[in-house]
Amino acid sequence: MSNNKLNKTSRRDFLKIAGATGAVSAFAISGCAMGPSGTGPRVVVVGGGFGGSTAARYVKKFAPDYRVTLIEPKTSYVTCPFSNPYLGGLVDLKTITHGYGGLSKAGVHVVHDMVTGLDAANGTISLSSGKTVEYDRLIVSPGIDFKWGMGYDEAASLISPHAWQGGSQTVLLKKQLEAMDDGGTVIIAPPGNPFRCPPGPYERASMIAHYLKAHKPRSKVLILDRKDKFSKQGAFMEGWKKNYTNIEWVKATDAGTITSVDAGARTISTEMDTHKAAVLNFIPNQKAGKIAHTMGLTGGGDWCPVDQITFESSVIPGVHVIGDAAVVSGMPKSGNAANSEAKVCAWAVVQLLSGASEVEPAVTSNTCYSLVTPDYGISVTAVWKATPEKYVSQGGGVSPADQSDGFRKQEAEYAHGWYANITHDIWG
Repeated sequence: MSNNKLNKTSRRDFLKIAGATGAVSAFAISGCAMGPSGTGPRVVVVGGGFGGSTAARYVKKFAPDYRVTLIEPKTSYVTCPFSNPYLGGLVDLKTITHGYGGLSKAGVHVVHDMVTGLDAANGTISLSSGKTVEYDRLIVSPGIDFKWGMGYDEAASLISPHAWQGGSQTVLLKKQLEAMDDGGTVIIAPPGNPFRCPPGPYERASMIAHYLKAHKPRSKVLILDRKDKFSKQGAFMEGWKKNYTNIEWVKATDAGTITSVDAGARTISTEMDTHKAAVLNFIPNQKAGKIAHTMGLTGGGDWCPVDQITFESSVIPGVHVIGDAAVVSGMPKSGNAANSEAKVCAWAVVQLLSGASEVEPAVTSNTCYSLVTPDYGISVTAVWKATPEKYVSQGGGVSPADQSDGFRKQEAEYAHGWYANITHDIWG
């Protein structure tokens, strides 16, 4: 791609496009005749969630002649954002399930396959089908995996679901809530930092409490935290005090260190006590998704270190990592953050492939809405400027305290609007 073509999309145009949601030879597949349209450089994206799908769409938007391929094993994606309202009975599963047809219509070649390995020296990745895919730049958005332990492993999650990845886990947790007897306790054990969606466990407690209040009024939610404070804590607690009597939060200092989990017995033991649940939602501590470790992108740690301006891996040149798996100092791990990072990364990849010697630091943003009740919303927003060392806050804030019912209802409506807009921006 020539520099003249690149200049047709100015930095101002990039900021306009990236801010749309409020935040930013033939292709070779061995053994496969089909390939992406275009004659420009080959960009391959691994992972079809908030980060990967956004990156694929925006590389193609910024550089229409690029050959962009998205590799994702699933044919549809169930989001973690708004899975809590699903548990509370506010939305159905269809609402939070998205296909890849919109990306195909946008010119992205979507391949449903599993990545099994990376050969960075030759610029190829291997797939479980036996095919090999060549790239000029690779973007990886691997999501999260779990640090199993204390008796809780993948098999245990099929009995007492963590539901921290959208799909079957979310459905299983809802079925267990619906099946439990009135008078039982739902125990939620949030993970330690860092983890995906810091306010998520507390919105989950709110939505489950809403469901219980309506259908099982003698039941309660007990939060056994592994932290002494949490995201949007003041706003959540104000909402709980006003709307619920069936939520109890116990901070780590008072709960005691969790020593074991028994999914079959639905118990959590701490150094102080053993707690019995009717429904147990233990959320494990987290790390980068499995493929990041398989590819060697973590450098032996839990997460993937990256250049803070381009998101290029600090371990493997030519490979970029975005979303929850990346170490982006100063920013949270969230769907909106992944969407914003992906647009910055897409722009950086286009510039680098056009021959740019350096990439200008960008601005990212995050907006996170949480529902305390169907008509009571709270939010946090922030804007950051990239520097070589970290992302520096440029401002933001949490929903103000002591607001009217009308204000909280409006924020709840904004939450639904945010979800509709961002998912349309990503999947179409």
